Amino acid sequence: MDYFLTEEQKMIQTLAREIAEEKIKPKRAYYDETEEFPWDIVKILAKADLFGIYIEEKYGGMGFGIFELCLAIEELSRVCGGISLCLAASALGTFPIVLFGNESQKQKYLPQLAKGEKLAAFGLTEPEAGSDAGSIRTQAKRQGDYYILNGTKQWITNGGEADIYTIIAITDPKKGARGASAFIVEKGTEGFMFGKKEKKLGIRASATRELIFNDCKVPAENLLGREGMGFIVAMKTFDVTRPGVAAQAVGIAQGAFEAALEYAHTRHQFGHPISSFQAIQHMLADMATQIEAARALTYATARMIDAGNSYVSKESAMAKLLASDVAMKVTIDAVQIFGGYGYMRDYPVEKMMRDAKITQIYEGTNQIQRNVIALELIKELSRRKI
Repeated sequence: MDYFLTEEQKMIQTLAREIAEEKIKPKRAYYDETEEFPWDIVKILAKADLFGIYIEEKYGGMGFGIFELCLAIEELSRVCGGISLCLAASALGTFPIVLFGNESQKQKYLPQLAKGEKLAAFGLTEPEAGSDAGSIRTQAKRQGDYYILNGTKQWITNGGEADIYTIIAITDPKKGARGASAFIVEKGTEGFMFGKKEKKLGIRASATRELIFNDCKVPAENLLGREGMGFIVAMKTFDVTRPGVAAQAVGIAQGAFEAALEYAHTRHQFGHPISSFQAIQHMLADMATQIEAARALTYATARMIDAGNSYVSKESAMAKLLASDVAMKVTIDAVQIFGGYGYMRDYPVEKMMRDAKITQIYEGTNQIQRNVIALELIKELSRRKI
């Protein structure tokens, strides 16, 4: 479909696609196998200014929005969903500063993040607090000009590789979720350590680690917003970053579809290309239709956010839900079309299937997305009745 992109948007899309095809594709199997973090690709993305797409020009960014970020993530994910995360996860860790940081915090951190000199990460999930984010136990106690953090965050993307972390911790246990606050914590801060690097089903080029805080002394000036705003920071951040997960899912699905289409055209059985068989044609038709629907919803949501609409929880959840479910369905179908070859690591679709699964899980499982959507629908009904 024609989404009427501007010349600048087409430029970002083309640039990301060229990097994906020329720099990432030759190395995606290597990084998937070795599970190394792709620092060489990070440098290429940084040189292309892609880390600063959504950051204001006065802080060294390109001054675009969520939509342009989604275009870049989609193109990178079309080749490798794991490597694309170095950009997407850094955006997740950066947006709390973009949305809630004061001028001093923005001046200090955003220029380095925009240039890709440093990466960011976001720390909310804990061993006992995944979907139930209200059960976090990491605490931050005020002592003079500092907060002392104690606790553990789990499954943090970019963990150990990033230099700047947005951490949600409890400052007032009596208030439950309303007692959470958000902090900027820098790598190297005394008492801030990393656990083992996790070995994962997919997105293996992305680093996932525990964050361990043991009497970690964080300057009070690193508090984002004010005390008690932690969950507002987290939820508002997810509202603007979930379309990025959707874009990642759309990209993975598109890559798998293109591989399956090409294979179906060249693979012959019974004297004919398998693309001539109606069973395969219907699978390809469904795959293409589902991807286009997910892309349309993702793009529309991103543009809605960039237009300044502050009530996007439902739409962001819908985009993430639909796109990730589509990615899982399409990649499974791609493996099926490849048959036995699809199950082999010599072909990319098995990796795409493994990478797709996480999009249904992180930044809120798809069951949680359905909760968000339903609650927003009920709120809208209540507002209409008032």
